[in-house]
Amino acid sequence: MSYLLAFLGFSVLIILHELGHFFAAKAVGMRAERFSLFFPPHVLKFRRGETEYCIGTVPLGGYVKISGMSPNEDLPPEVASRAYLRQPVWKRIVVIAAGPLVNLVLAFAIIAGLYLALGTSTGTTRVDTIERAAPAAGALVPGDRIVAVDGVRGDAAALGKQIASHRCAGEQTDGCRTASPAAVTVVRDGKQRRLSIVPRYDAQARRARLGFSFAVESRSVGPVDAAEQSIDAMWRVTTATLGVIGKLVYDQQARDEISGIVGSYEVTRQSFEFNTAQALWVLAVISLSLALINLFPFLPLDGGHIFWALAEKLRGRPIPIRVMERASVVGFVLIAMLFVIGLTNDIDRLRGGGFPVR
Repeated sequence: MSYLLAFLGFSVLIILHELGHFFAAKAVGMRAERFSLFFPPHVLKFRRGETEYCIGTVPLGGYVKISGMSPNEDLPPEVASRAYLRQPVWKRIVVIAAGPLVNLVLAFAIIAGLYLALGTSTGTTRVDTIERAAPAAGALVPGDRIVAVDGVRGDAAALGKQIASHRCAGEQTDGCRTASPAAVTVVRDGKQRRLSIVPRYDAQARRARLGFSFAVESRSVGPVDAAEQSIDAMWRVTTATLGVIGKLVYDQQARDEISGIVGSYEVTRQSFEFNTAQALWVLAVISLSLALINLFPFLPLDGGHIFWALAEKLRGRPIPIRVMERASVVGFVLIAMLFVIGLTNDIDRLRGGGFPVR
């Protein structure tokens, strides 16, 4: 079922993005020749009015074909006046920007809906659940408040980082015991206790763990708070995404963080198995990432079309097609580079520890 849900989730993101282009084109009077979910070869085609609707066999996206996006198209007289390149710049920008805008609105709606339904959560240092047969089993009990690990105090993130700093002797293999125990100081029944627990390396999480989760405290929020939390979360994701992309040229770690279509799909699928709310969060982040990447000012991305439309407006006359074609080579190279890096990372993760979703 998780495979189907992840597939449907990705399909919805694609359909809504392309519907943004489609309805915007219709609204400003352009002719949408074709609306395709996925890429050719097509397995299903049917026509309604002037538009042909298709479903392709390559599930890597979709597209809307608008008449006259190329100056070399031979269009009948009754259609030529509605060609894309014959429209004012503002109409072209509206049509192109509508796809990423839909992704932004969708991400906002999903995240705000999650905050509205689940409230906000504040992490604590109290032990919540303990995994069966984990190092923490028999040592920690639910309700323990962890004060420090190896003398390091702080929030749950700081304590988890200290636990993860323990390493196995030699190669880090799944299930290996670390060379030294973690000194865990807890408060239980009002009394402070010092425990010695040996972490185990978790290949999926790619770190040493004790096998327990921290409790979180939740509070309900209203629509305004939910909207504000959604905007804040989207801003954090946006800055993190742009930061990673900006480091791709010189930072190997940044390149290692890139994930492709395979990885995004697999994380979404596993998230549906783990927690539906987490899966929706992942889809919201993917929708936001699609909007951000599509707005980069390189052809054939949406941002590239917007960039050259604005350049035409500033110049006062159309940009020569040969200039745009040469510039589009840069965009194709960047897209190919991101695709290759993402796919390579995905394959490495599939061969190694997988995609951690916990």
